[in-house]
Amino acid sequence: MPTFIYAIINPDGSEGAQLEIEQGLNDAPLTHHPLTGAPLRRVFSPLGLATQYSEGEMKRKSTDENYLASRGFTKYVRDAATGVYHKTAGSDPNAPETFRKPRGNELLPHEDRLLHGDGCSCSSCRKKH
Repeated sequence: MPTFIYAIINPDGSEGAQLEIEQGLNDAPLTHHPLTGAPLRRVFSPLGLATQYSEGEMKRKSTDENYLASRGFTKYVRDAATGVYHKTAGSDPNAPETFRKPRGNELLPHEDRLLHGDGCSCSSCRKKH
């Protein structure tokens, strides 16, 4: 059954609080609150249609791997057991098939070379040599 929005009409004629009431499509609009007897007016609102920019459609598109790949995006999914990300969509030759995100202050091998050059004299580099 559809849900309709009703506004309570205040004694001065202004709209008060709104409430949602389930009713059949063929039922007549309510004129009074079913519990309190306060006067009501049905508020018209747009239907929840799925358009190309609706929340549901955007969520569907962002999870559709074929759609993402056709638009040039690359999608990775994390393996919960190993923590490795695997490419599931996209054909970019520069995008790796898998990668592992560092944890905390941990550096990946290529980042370690960027921070610590060949002549680095920090304590961690001295331990390696």
